Amino acid sequence: MPIIETNVLTRRFKDLTAVDNLTISVEKGEVFGLLGPNGAGKTTVVKMLTTLLKPTSGEASVAGFSITRHSSDVRRVIGYVPQMISADGTLTGYENLMVFAKLQDIPRAERKHRVQTALSSIGLDNVGKKLVRTYSGGMIRRLEIVQSMMHEPQVLFLDEPTVGLDPLARRFIWEHIGKLRAEQGTTILLTTHMMEEADSLCSRVAIMHHGKLVALGSPAELKTAIGREDATLEEVFIHFTGDKLDSGGSYLDTKRTRRTARRLG
Repeated sequence: MPIIETNVLTRRFKDLTAVDNLTISVEKGEVFGLLGPNGAGKTTVVKMLTTLLKPTSGEASVAGFSITRHSSDVRRVIGYVPQMISADGTLTGYENLMVFAKLQDIPRAERKHRVQTALSSIGLDNVGKKLVRTYSGGMIRRLEIVQSMMHEPQVLFLDEPTVGLDPLARRFIWEHIGKLRAEQGTTILLTTHMMEEADSLCSRVAIMHHGKLVALGSPAELKTAIGREDATLEEVFIHFTGDKLDSGGSYLDTKRTRRTARRLG
């Protein structure tokens, strides 16, 4: 049984249909990618699946729980790392994780051990008592990902997890995502503009364009579908969307992305 399912999931903002009758399923333990130009509806899908935004119509479930009827149960079994920075720069890494442990009702007797283990698992144990505002972008992203995993969720949602990071930090995040899947069996749904990232991490990808699903399959299957097994995923993307890899987006999209990249260093 799929761990994530959407059935004609739709979200409208007045006259704009951001997500248009989306029907997909994600298997347990899968790393699933949502690809598409800016404005394709990827983040809107994630916000609906994480119960931050109600659908206009259609339905979806996460770990067997309806996102509309059992939203509190959905929030209990998921982790979510948004594109914008979620860690508090005025707190230390240790304090950020401890606050989250309390919010997730992790038993008091387990909190200290969980936090220390989490910091160690991402190589931040030596800076755990330093303010997060002194961290590099890669360190912040690692902290946010491990923070979202403190309560051992079944499903992890990552919205542009490596935006603004240098190649070394990006590679570390990729390795950590692979480790979560291999060692903990975590199901991961991520959005990304980076075709190399999707090709490296995802067992399957869904390509969206103007809110609609235009292609679905493994990177290899999609390359074969366009008649070129030697094609890059970027070429697959352009084939199905007709757009260049970076469409540029609106002024607000650009401003938001650049602000995030600047804060991440």
